[in-house]
Amino acid sequence: MTTTEATEHDRAGQSPIAPAAEPQSAPGATPPQAPPLLAKAAAELVGTAALVAVVVGSGIQATELTKDVGLQLLANSTATVFGLGVLIALLGPVSGAHFNPAVTLAEWWTARRGGAGVTLRETAVYVPSQIVGAIAGSVLADAMFGEPLVKWSTHDRSAGHLLLGEVVATAGLILLIFGLARTDRLRFAPVAVASYIGAAYWFTSSTSFANPAVTIGRAFTDTFAGIAPSSVAGFIGMQLIGTVVGLALVALIFMPGREAAE
Repeated sequence: MTTTEATEHDRAGQSPIAPAAEPQSAPGATPPQAPPLLAKAAAELVGTAALVAVVVGSGIQATELTKDVGLQLLANSTATVFGLGVLIALLGPVSGAHFNPAVTLAEWWTARRGGAGVTLRETAVYVPSQIVGAIAGSVLADAMFGEPLVKWSTHDRSAGHLLLGEVVATAGLILLIFGLARTDRLRFAPVAVASYIGAAYWFTSSTSFANPAVTIGRAFTDTFAGIAPSSVAGFIGMQLIGTVVGLALVALIFMPGREAAE
């Protein structure tokens, strides 16, 4: 769920974060030798599938272990924090570890305006891979716990305050990722992004989906983490609005400073 750093090092195909003596790059940075698009697509598909499997699977496990909704959410959010952090650290050097169409579209927009980021071709491959991965992860989680492989969720999440929560959650995520990129701190992305999502589980009314692909995937399971298909469009719409708000905040807060007059 990271973005590439908009620096001259990236444009040269070098990591702005990893030491020069090491041939590896930090999550979100461009590797010294860019992996083929097939590898990037596989990383996005597998990473998103694993993320959704963690979210849905831990939700099922939590409801089987306790009837306390607070403990259920604690278990679900804790598993998500650790799982997401590991996935970003592992797959970041390959694809940037977006696992999220909102992040991919935001990075494409940044690249379109002269910054570093994914190309239109990569975006066209990343987004379907993320969606397919999210659905596969939901089905996998259901299979592991003996649930119906596909059962539409009946968990309605269409209330206005939940939609506002998605705007806030997504805007914060975009601000964090692109803010780290602007300040050359993407080496902190695995911890920072995972920590933000864990916190947003609790401080947003929607429990922070903040991800169109994950939202679609979670509609396929009628379990703790599910979302009713009728609520999906509203959530995705608010996530896209949150993406625009997040990019606007990045432009405002991290605008380049003027050189002091001599």
